[in-house]
Formats: sequence, C-alpha cells, structure tokens
Amino acid sequence: MKPIWIVDDDQSIRFVLEKALAREELPVRSFTNPRDVLIALNDDEPQVLVSDIRMPGGSGIDLLSKVKERLPGLPVIIMTAYSDLDSAVSAFQGGAFEYLPKPFDLPKAIELIRRAVDESVREEVIDERVTQMPEMLGQAPAMQDVFRAIGRLSQSNVTVLITGESGSGKELVARALHKHSPRGNGPFVAINTAAIPKDLLESELFGHERGAFTGAQTMRRGRFEQADGGTLFLDEIGDMPFDLQTRLLRVLSDGQFYRVGGHHPIKSNVRVIAATHQNLEDRVRQGVFREDLFHRLNVIRLRLPPLRERREDIPTLARFFLQKSAKDLGVEAKRISEAALARLAAFDFPGNVRQLENVCHWLTVMAPAQVIESKDLPPELLDSHADPLAPLAPLNGMPSALSSLPVAETPTISAPASLGDTLLNPSGGMPVGTVSGGFHHDLPGVSDAVSPGSLTDVLGVSAPPAWLRDLERDARHRLEVGQPDVWDALTRQFEACMIHTALELTRGRRIEAAQKLGIGRNTITRKIQELGMDE
Repeated sequence: MKPIWIVDDDQSIRFVLEKALAREELPVRSFTNPRDVLIALNDDEPQVLVSDIRMPGGSGIDLLSKVKERLPGLPVIIMTAYSDLDSAVSAFQGGAFEYLPKPFDLPKAIELIRRAVDESVREEVIDERVTQMPEMLGQAPAMQDVFRAIGRLSQSNVTVLITGESGSGKELVARALHKHSPRGNGPFVAINTAAIPKDLLESELFGHERGAFTGAQTMRRGRFEQADGGTLFLDEIGDMPFDLQTRLLRVLSDGQFYRVGGHHPIKSNVRVIAATHQNLEDRVRQGVFREDLFHRLNVIRLRLPPLRERREDIPTLARFFLQKSAKDLGVEAKRISEAALARLAAFDFPGNVRQLENVCHWLTVMAPAQVIESKDLPPELLDSHADPLAPLAPLNGMPSALSSLPVAETPTISAPASLGDTLLNPSGGMPVGTVSGGFHHDLPGVSDAVSPGSLTDVLGVSAPPAWLRDLERDARHRLEVGQPDVWDALTRQFEACMIHTALELTRGRRIEAAQKLGIGRNTITRKIQELGMDE
C-alpha cells in the first residue's frame, strides 16, 4: 500500500499522527509545507493526503486544487481549526473527502483516515475495471446468456429480433451484434420506427427521387442505402404502420427495393436487426402486425432482461454511469457508499438502464458531497422503499418533533411533521395534508373537525411530551393575538435550540453536531449563518 501523506507545519501534529498510524501498521510520509508535497508528486503519490489549511509557504486550499488536478480520485482530508471551518466547507465542497476539526480526538482521526484508505483502495479497483469497461456490462446469469448469444452470432448475418422493455439497452445489443460481426467495419444505421410520422417513414427507410412529392427537391438516399454493407437497426418495429410492413417484407425477401417515386430497383446488402418492447405474437393476433413479417424477423430472438431481473449488475452500472456523467460534465467523479448502492439495487427501475443512467447524472449534479449517501438519492427512490410504519423522515434537514417519543408510543399511522404546516406521507415524501389552525386532517382516522386542544387524539399517544403541550399553548397565544410570521419565529427558535444543544455536547465541533442531529454538515453551517449564531 502507498503511504499516507501528512502535511502540517506543526511538528506535534505530525508526530502524533505518525505514531498513531505506525501503531496501525500504516505507512506514513510527512511534509511541512505544500511546496514539498507538489515536488514529491513528481515521483510518488499517496494513498490518502491529510493536510492542514494554514501553513507557511502555501495554502492547503491551493494544495487541494493542485493535487486534485493530478489525482482526481485521491481522498484528501482537511484539518481545520474551528475558525477555519466555514471557509473550508465553502472551498472544499467539490473536493475534500472529509474534514478533521482541530483539536481532534486521535482515535476518531485514525478511524477517519482508515475510511479514506478503504475508499481509496476500493476506488483503485473500480477505476481499473472502468478503464477496461466493455460496451456492455453485466454479471447476472440472464446477461451472460445474452453475451453468449452475441458470441455465437458473431460470424453470422442472420436477422435478429431483440425483445425487452423500454430502456433495457436493446440498441446496445444491436451495436454489439454489428461490431462483432463480419460487417463490423461497415455502417451501423439506427431508426426508431415509432418516432417518425407515417407519411415520412417510407421516405426515411427507402429514400425518394426528386419530385416524388411536394418538397422533394433533390434525390435522397434512405436508411437502407445508408446502411449498405453494414447493419440497419429497426427499433420499435412493433409500431411500424401496416402498409409499410409489406414493403419491409419485400426487402427482406428479395434483397431489393424502390425509392419513393423511383422506377429502378436498388439492391440491398444490409443485415436487419429489429427490436420491440411489445409482444409481437399479440400484435399478430390483433391484426396490426403481419404474421409473415413476424416470422421473417423472428429467425433468432434475444430477450433482454429488465434491470429488476439483474439487480446484481446495478452497483457496477451505477459506478460506470457516475464516471461517464462526470466525464461528460467535466467534473470530478463522485463515489457512492455501499448503503446507497444497496438502496439503488432494491429499486425496481421501471425505466431500466436508461433510468439508472439518468439517476446517476442527477446525482453527479445534485448530490452535495463527493461521497453519495442514501439520503442524497432522488425522492422517487427514497419514497418507493420507505417503511409505512417507520418514523417520518426529517423535513429539509429538520429533526422530527416525534423523535423523542419512545418507539412503543409511535403511532402506526403517519403523524404530523415536526412543528410544521406540512404533513409528510408515510414514505417521507410529498405532502398529504396541511395544518388548518392547529393540527389537521387528511390522516386516516382523523376527523376534519379537529379541536384545537386535541393533540392526544392526533398524535395517537396517551400523553404528548410536555414541550409539545407548551409549544401548542405558545403557538395558540401568538395566533390569537395576530402576531405575524408565527411559523418562522417558532421554527427559528426550535432550530436554534437544537443546534445550540448539539454544539454544547460536541464542544463546538460542527460536523459531529450535524451527525448527532442527523443533518448534513453543509446544512448545519447554513443554519448557523441564517440564525445568526456566529455573531
């Protein structure tokens, strides 16, 4: 394993970390300034970099950006004094693996470095796999069957029909069949027959002569001619208009066709691969698809499994798409935690591989940190697997008002969200009801006429905590006297109390306080600024 590099001008910090890491049998190399680190990178590189922010001869912020240019996947831990933390959070959102506030607890520091090492080793293995990534991915047995079929068909020109749900990757299979066939050096031409209006589809497929119809001012070669010597991929063949199916059958049978408005036959040296998400046997029975064309296309049929039937492939695909999205956007690739991968693998993905790719693109743009956690996943993934009997998820990073209730007292129906005018649904997602004066309706078994003092009925517990009763009395008084902005005033007091208490317990360590509260480190920094607690 490569050494862990420690960069700090404070000799005592370097000494303590060196000795602690040595006891863990982790190799260490120390530096007193960023300049020496950059020189050393010409000949060596670390497994993990641990750097202070403020040092003579250079800034840790500048060092981070320069190191990331050379080693974008390197985990970098930033050591910050309490007064540095705000600048660190804003400056390192796109780069740092984690923050280590000074003075730090040594066992926790070593545990953090250990996590960074594990992440680094795992990413090295993943990066190696990604660089060797084939055009198609899959270790699931169903995908291995597809790969074997592609291999068997590699030296054949036979017509292939690919079936599978939308977004499952049918065009990728068609491209692989073309690439590994004797026609691999020829053109691969794809057309979605469902996406082109009926009046234009014939011209798209077969081309047209000049003057064949209004607007045809020049001769145009169709897709069959463009694919000469190669492969023509007809996607969503089940939606092809009935009369065009007859012309397609003629091309497949005779190997020749006429342009629209043309009088001379054109020979077609094209291998046809068709795909559909529909059941063509049913389409034949319904009389909307020609039976003879079906049999002509159905020489070899490949069924592409939906993503929910190959869940073991989701982690590999997700990492690949995160790398791909980062490259497309010109940003550093984000890593994803095992918990988040498990959550992805549990989702059914009705949009299949295409939907997973879109999710990874969304995460590349929207996830707040370099390591994607379960809470960072899109709402549709989080909502779909929430336990309807579980406590409600926090709203905008705010702890639930019921979090202090014993588990046995938690109601089995969704309860009002904390101090809010919004009620979350059981999955913690979109609102299902709003407060009207006090606590409200739209909850199963709760009457529309909820009396102002019926907290016990709404919460479904024998006696609500005293602080909730006090809150209700305070809110009622403010509302009765017509005080403006009651919601904002009480919410600010509640948030300030929670954050102040957590910071007292952690002796001002914001990251640890955020972890105890169950919110993100960016959230707690923003809240402290909004509430004026820095003053």
